[in-house]
Amino acid sequence: EIMRSSTILLLLAFFTFHDMNGCCFTVGFHHGKSVPRTGMAVARGKLFLSSTTSTMKNEGSVSSSLPPRLLDPKTVSSRVFEKDERPVILFDGVCNMCNAAVNVALDWDPNGKLRFSALQSNVGRSLLEANGRKADDISSIVLVTKEGAFIKSDAILRITEELTPASLLPLKPAAVLSRFVIPKFLRDIIYDNVADNRYSFMGKRDECRLDSAGEFQKRFVDDSIAVDVDTQ
Repeated sequence: EIMRSSTILLLLAFFTFHDMNGCCFTVGFHHGKSVPRTGMAVARGKLFLSSTTSTMKNEGSVSSSLPPRLLDPKTVSSRVFEKDERPVILFDGVCNMCNAAVNVALDWDPNGKLRFSALQSNVGRSLLEANGRKADDISSIVLVTKEGAFIKSDAILRITEELTPASLLPLKPAAVLSRFVIPKFLRDIIYDNVADNRYSFMGKRDECRLDSAGEFQKRFVDDSIAVDVDTQ
């Protein structure tokens, strides 16, 4: 059972990321034209991509000739969970592996227990700060709940607890066992080893995933809730 749990942890490290280059830190703070939706081979209509090199605004945000004024992080966090207490997964929006993993999570979470937001988005940056992390820290996947946040292998395993692959048993028993049986330092070593090589596996893009259209639109946190509309 321990071996099975370890294997699952390795597979779910597919979710991991570790960006030492600080790519795409300013996404969500640009302004100007809306960027049209584009496709991606693994996306199946689930991606909303915005160029990090051109001016833009996230779909649903307030259009302005000036960068939007954002609410303070604690207020944004309160608004994120005010009417919806589902946890939020903060993922690297430019990582191909991470975007593919988000698609897997969407498929394996048919009851919609989890929500998503890019680390580089206004909401993502605010949630990082609200939980004691730097706004531009995208060194780890983060699972944010109303009570707090989890990073690295702890985040992976708690996310896994909510997933149910098609035609397979829920992953929660193995994930829970892994948290208690496999030492955290060992789990994080596995996490870091996969994360440090993720760009070698699937590469990265010059665009950041901020939102989703179609059937999964409600699974992504609306980035406009971080904007102080009274100042626009």
